[in-house]
Parts: sequence; C-alpha cells; structure tokens
Amino acid sequence: MRIHPRTAQKIAFALLYLATGVVALTVVAIVLLMLLKGVPGLSVALFVKGSQALAPAIVGTLLLVLLTAVLATPVGVMAAVYLSEYARRGPLVRLIRLAIVNLAGVPSVVYGLFGMALFVMMLKFGRSLLAGSATLALLVLPLVISASEEALRQVPQRLRDGSLALGATKWQTVRRVVLPNALPGIITSLILAVSRAAGETAPILFTAAFFSLTDPYPNSVFDKVVALPYRLYAMSTEMPNMPPEQKWATALVLVLLVLGVNAGAIAYRTHLRRKQRW
Repeated sequence: MRIHPRTAQKIAFALLYLATGVVALTVVAIVLLMLLKGVPGLSVALFVKGSQALAPAIVGTLLLVLLTAVLATPVGVMAAVYLSEYARRGPLVRLIRLAIVNLAGVPSVVYGLFGMALFVMMLKFGRSLLAGSATLALLVLPLVISASEEALRQVPQRLRDGSLALGATKWQTVRRVVLPNALPGIITSLILAVSRAAGETAPILFTAAFFSLTDPYPNSVFDKVVALPYRLYAMSTEMPNMPPEQKWATALVLVLLVLGVNAGAIAYRTHLRRKQRW
C-alpha cells in the first residue's frame, strides 16, 4: 500500500517529536533525580570542611577544563581552517576526515592509556594537571575539528568572494571575514568539548587525578589535581560507608558545574549570533 506524501511527512514529524520528547524527558528525569537525592546532602561543610571537601575538586575540574580548552582550541581550529579553506579535495583529505570521525568514537580509556604512555612516562610530565589536560585535549580534538569545520562551511561563499574581489589575500579573508562569522559555531564546538572533558574519568584516572592530599590545590601545571569525576568514582568504589547523599551531592555539583559553564558559553554564542547579518 502506498502512503500519501503528506501522510508520510506527518508520520515522520510525529516520530521526530516523539524522539525529542523522549530525550528531553530523560534529561529532566535525571536532573530531578539528582536534585531530589543530592540537595539533602549539600551543606557548607561539604564544600570547605576536611581534606575531602568539594572545593578543591571544583577548582581542579575547572583548571582541567580550562587548560584542555586552551590546548585543544588553537590546534582544532587551525586544522578545521586547513581542511575547509586550503585543502584540495582528494583521497588524502577524505582519509583525514575519516580518521577524525573514527578518533571521535575511540573509548576514553584508550586515550587515558595513551596519555599515560606519552605524557606521563615518555615526556616525563608525571601524573599532573598538564598531562591530564593534554590527554583530554586529544580526546576532544576530533569534536573541535569536526564542529569548527562545519561552522566554517556555514559562512556564505559570497563573503569570501567579496573579500577576495576587494584585493584581500586568502589569509586576510580567512582571518577577517571567515573566522569572525564562524565564531558562534566554533564556540559550539568548545561547548561540546568542555561538556565531554568535564565528565571524563578514565583519562584523568591514568594521568592527573588523586583523591586526597595534604595540599589539594595544584601549585603548578606539574602537580596532581583533585577532580570531581574521579572523586565521585573513588567515593562510589572505595568508600562504601560514605553516606549516599554525599555521593549524590557530588554528582549534582558536577552536573551543575557543567551546565553552568555551558550556559555561559551559550549566552556568549547567542550574543555573537545576534550581530551576524547573514
């Protein structure tokens, strides 16, 4: 039996709305569950009291995310600019793009082992903030490249043609026309990268994190750091006697931290998009 095109369209839209609703409800359910179980465990003492306070873990997570963004952004954006603006179409470019897509699907524990072998042991960084951030930068680099390249492609070709017609060089066109107009999309890639880096446990487990030391705050990039994902892992596996509400509170703080960073980045991206005229 042949289905009328309008009927098929309505069915397709209904399935899309259903899928969107399922995803939205799942996210809302997770957040509500964390609020119900985590809010009772929140207290001032949980953040500042004792060697296992959350404050060092929050600072360590922010430092890891910030240094990861600093390391991954220039490399990712430059690679995206090359692939989008300079690389000629051919087997080599297709192979590079295929490799980037495949790297995005590699399990994070593999990146953790690679980071331990390269940064911790071979380059002698030791288990440190720098080694952990470099490993996370490798982890999120495929996301940054793919999303940044797509943002560069969204810039209308007429803007490039107009700039070149006025006598600008290729690099001047990229730097003054393409990149500023692609900046909101590039920030989107950073949001994705930050979201993934902030919640990873395996890479920092091998390269950067610890659970409790006398001086929990790093004094340099070569010091270890306390991180919320690893702290939550240690609390769940090595501290069975810890009250469950503290574990839920730690998970809630991690989720709120990621959402807060993302909300700030999204607000800035929206501000930039309002200035675009195309």
